[in-house]
Amino acid sequence: MSAQVRLSLEGVTHRFGKVTALDSVNLAIEEGELVTLLGPSGCGKTTLLRIIAGFVLPTEGRVVVEGQDVTRVPPHKRPVNMVFQRAALFPHLDVRANIAFGLQVAGIRGAEADERIAEALRLVRLEGYEQRRAHELSGGQMQRVALARALVNRPRVLLLDEPLSALDLKIRLEMEVELRRLHRETGATFVYVTHDQREALALSDRIVVFNNGQIEQVGAPDEIYHEPASPFAARFVGDANVVAAKVVSIEGGSATVTVGSHRLAVPSGSDVPVGDAWLVLRPEVVRVSAAGSDGLPGTVLDAAFRGTGHSYRIAVDGIADPMKAEMAAEHGKPFAVGDTVFVQWASSACRLIPAGASSVADAPTVEGVAR
Repeated sequence: MSAQVRLSLEGVTHRFGKVTALDSVNLAIEEGELVTLLGPSGCGKTTLLRIIAGFVLPTEGRVVVEGQDVTRVPPHKRPVNMVFQRAALFPHLDVRANIAFGLQVAGIRGAEADERIAEALRLVRLEGYEQRRAHELSGGQMQRVALARALVNRPRVLLLDEPLSALDLKIRLEMEVELRRLHRETGATFVYVTHDQREALALSDRIVVFNNGQIEQVGAPDEIYHEPASPFAARFVGDANVVAAKVVSIEGGSATVTVGSHRLAVPSGSDVPVGDAWLVLRPEVVRVSAAGSDGLPGTVLDAAFRGTGHSYRIAVDGIADPMKAEMAAEHGKPFAVGDTVFVQWASSACRLIPAGASSVADAPTVEGVAR
């Protein structure tokens, strides 16, 4: 049996004056999914989350929760709840009172309230912290209290607006584990906003890549990473090399392409015609060597140690942008800036994208207007 649609966005458009922050967004989110809205600052993802929450009325379109149009329903009457970037706990209340606040607003008291608060504390693993105040909690603990406060009302949809961005890396990684566990244990529908691609890949059932108020691609994390639908998606998720190429011929599943003066054979895909195209290469599939007749000659422009290995930017003749490569530490002595190297990759590691794959990739970003 297929899952039911919990949240549906139908033609959602929003304008700030003459600026279009969201342009005809259509998206269906199923019951129990964790869907991440991913994109750079200014792409409209937070504006969309605020529209779902009821804080912003869209210029056009509808927000539907479990078949009910809630577009004009005020926030406190919607079956949704939101966790913000910063925990924003009431400093004069202890943990228990902070969590109980939403229940009091909903008129839930007595034994049922006690039971729900205990369940919420168990879910976020803060049993025994009931009497603590906000100043006695760490950043991660404060965000757990904010999660408990949102979950205690048992929302049909839980909205999370970059809830980990204010935390340091170690706590962020711990909170990612906790969020995955919470999602499994509650079975709730989560809509998560972030600009952190690593976070999105680690947490999501599906990722919605946003660019300038439009959906660029929707898919499972591995699909978004390995089969980007546009140059923007390829660059934003995984920082891929996106190289201008020309498809000369296609035979079977292989295409002959030219990149500058270089001629290469790569998998063709089913939607790439002869003509201009983009060649996508993830940095981790690019191999760098001191010599090799099969490689493209280049010069190291930048080198950095990344703990598990080294990353490079390499100028290659005939390719406009520097090639990015990531090499594991066991590959031997690292290269230095100015070294002459040869760049190569397995043909199976490439992906071709049609030249016209994205209609919004080159549009200007609306910085400072929508998030």
